Amino acid sequence: MRKQIPTGIIGMVHLKALPGSPQFCGDLDEVEIAAIKDANTLLAGGVNAIMVENFGDVPFQKHVQPVTVAAMTRIIRNIVQLSSVPVGVNVLRNDPLSAMAIAMATGASFIRVNVHIGAMITDQGLIEGQAAETLRLRDSLAVEIAILADVGVKHATPFDQKWSLEQEAKDAWNRGLADALIVSGSGTGFPTRREDLEKIRQAVPSAVIIVGSGVRHDTLSEYEMASALIVGTAFKRDGCVENEVELNRVREMCHSSIDSR
Repeated sequence: MRKQIPTGIIGMVHLKALPGSPQFCGDLDEVEIAAIKDANTLLAGGVNAIMVENFGDVPFQKHVQPVTVAAMTRIIRNIVQLSSVPVGVNVLRNDPLSAMAIAMATGASFIRVNVHIGAMITDQGLIEGQAAETLRLRDSLAVEIAILADVGVKHATPFDQKWSLEQEAKDAWNRGLADALIVSGSGTGFPTRREDLEKIRQAVPSAVIIVGSGVRHDTLSEYEMASALIVGTAFKRDGCVENEVELNRVREMCHSSIDSR
């Protein structure tokens, strides 16, 4: 049975570099304060859900260190406690088992998995999906945490060049048992192509589809077939992903979303 997923606008909290990563500032309190400030701004602006990821931990590892799990758990737990909307977890580059554990410990409602099935060539090398392990861990924890799985994930190329987007979507939904499929552009902030959404809708009519990148207030009408829109860059000051979330940008997007739907 599919788990409940967030709908509407999912606002991103991009964590600054965490302990153990090369660009960590040396003060976890500073990282947490910035994250909570962004979360509060997203809530004030009217988002329907929040997702937190270790965006600042470049270069990413395939599987994160225990200190990353500890730091994310601390910060996300505090965001869950202050939030009036569902909160999700994404552990970059692709550590769904850590994400599931963090979600269970913090009370988060969903996780994002960049490579759920198959294999992708990335700047971290070859990354293989862990659908079997992720779903078995969820069952063993007896939690209702939804799995939002990327198809055609950004910053990556399929290991098998003949593996089409449509086939990946079918496999992620029917064999990987994802609760929703995320479709993105080629990179962070790059627009998701409407034709990709249409391909997936035709290939898997029953799938829940989420737009994963490049959403702006003036492009909302292109994504009416999606159940949710993940927004990060467009909410940041000057549209720069490294900057803080800006309230007016959030309000404009959320109000436009209500009007367009």
